Order: sequence, then C-alpha cells, then structure tokens
Amino acid sequence: MKQRLPHWVKKDIIDTEKTRTVRKILKNSGLNTVCDSARCPNKCECYANNTATFMILGKNCTRSCRFCSVNSFAPEPLNPEEPHLVAAAIRELALDYAVITSVTRDDLKDGGAGHFAQTIRRIRALNPDTKIEILTPDFQGNEKSIDTVLEAGPDVFNHNIETVKRLYPIARPQAGYERSLEFLRYIKAQNHDIFTKSGFMVGLGETFKEIKELLVDLKNAGCDIVTVGQYIQPTKTNLEVKSYLTPEKFESIKTEALKADIKYPVSAPLVRSSYKAREIFAKSNV
Repeated sequence: MKQRLPHWVKKDIIDTEKTRTVRKILKNSGLNTVCDSARCPNKCECYANNTATFMILGKNCTRSCRFCSVNSFAPEPLNPEEPHLVAAAIRELALDYAVITSVTRDDLKDGGAGHFAQTIRRIRALNPDTKIEILTPDFQGNEKSIDTVLEAGPDVFNHNIETVKRLYPIARPQAGYERSLEFLRYIKAQNHDIFTKSGFMVGLGETFKEIKELLVDLKNAGCDIVTVGQYIQPTKTNLEVKSYLTPEKFESIKTEALKADIKYPVSAPLVRSSYKAREIFAKSNV
C-alpha cells in the first residue's frame, strides 16, 4: 500500500521576486540544475535564498538508479561553454558558495572529471572569493579522474553513498557500496585537509542497525560531513517509500552519527545533500 505523505515532509511553495530572478537567470543561461531535474522539495527555499545547485555534463544520465528522477536517456555531447556559463551565472547571482553536481557519464573515459576541473577553475577565475562544493559520481573508481578533480582545488568534495549496503542491488544496481566508500577514502588519503562529504536516504526499507553500520563505514572512510534525509518517491516508476521516519527518528540518527564520531552530521526529513551546504561549511570551517 502506498504510504501517505506526512505533514513534516510537506513544504509551502515560495514565490518571491528573488525566486523569480533566480529562475530567470538559470533559464537565460540554459543551465541545468539538480533542483529541477531531481524534483528537490527545497527548490523554492533555496531560490529564495539566492542559490541553486548546478548540474553539469548534460541532463541525461548513463545510469538508472531506481530512486532518481533524472533522465536516463542517451548522453548528450559535452558543451565546452558550460564551465564559463556556470561561472557567469554564479557571478550574476553573487554567490559566495556554489554547489556543482552532475549526471553520471560512464560513456566518457574520465567520467567527466576534466569537465568538473574546468568548471572549478573557471569559477575561481570569475569568482575568486566563492567557495566551491562538488558532488560527483563515482567515476567507476578511476583514481586518475579523482586526482584530476582534486588538482582543481574544490573546497568540499562530496560523493553520496545513497543507501545501506543491502539495498544497493535494488536502488543502485550499476553502482557499488564498497566502491563508493573507497572513493571517499581515496580523496581523504590524497588531501587530508579537504572536507569530505556524503549523504544517504532513509525510508527504503533499511533497519536502524544498518544505518548505524553505514555511519561507522562513512567515518572509517574519512567522511567529515554526512547528510541524511527522507526518501520521497519522485515518480510512479521509481521505488516506493517503505516508511516515513519521524523528526524524532532523524534526531536519533544524528545522535548515532555523533557516536560514530562524524564531525558534522545533518539529519532531518527534508535534508538533501546540498541543502544549506553553505551554512554547514561555515560551521565546519570555524
């Protein structure tokens, strides 16, 4: 039976001069955002706060994770102007913190790592004071690709683990739990000072014991920041929600994360990997 959406995961629509301005800038630039592609419930709030998460490498993903509403059609050719367009939009929005993510591009030899690096460098050139957080796919575990992105100097390197190990074959059949952990571990080994970040969803049928084990695994992989949010079924073709966790349960998850020695856990029903990323970074960088 389909779960009824509880009141604590519902959000009012925000439509202000600021949200309209952000939408206009994004539309005029021709850029993609994960806010729209992944049907994020916080989109209007983020737009009202003059921010958005840019999604590079096109809008079609080469994987078909069963929780995600991003298109999984044939990938598009890379737009060589995209790094400049992102940097220009950041300047027009006057952002002091930018989040850059992407679809997965297994069709590219480097998984799109070079495009990420060009985007970071172009942002730095046009917006030298802007902090940059990136949220990348796993690049199929290619260490050279990770090095390419690291050399461009992001401030926060995020790679989402997404769910507990047992549910990977169901939710992420083209990814690997251990590969994602090794990805995070490698980043920290190459640059101990960089902030590493990961996030996962709950409500897909995981147990609390599995959540605790996942938090320990993320800590052992060197993860500094962990975000935990409620899975909400984006379309009828995606996985159904098994349960809606109460705000109190999310507090319990945060407590377990702190017990696991995660430095900066963020756990609440509507938390997403880039939600309030600027505030989290500011807190972790004091």
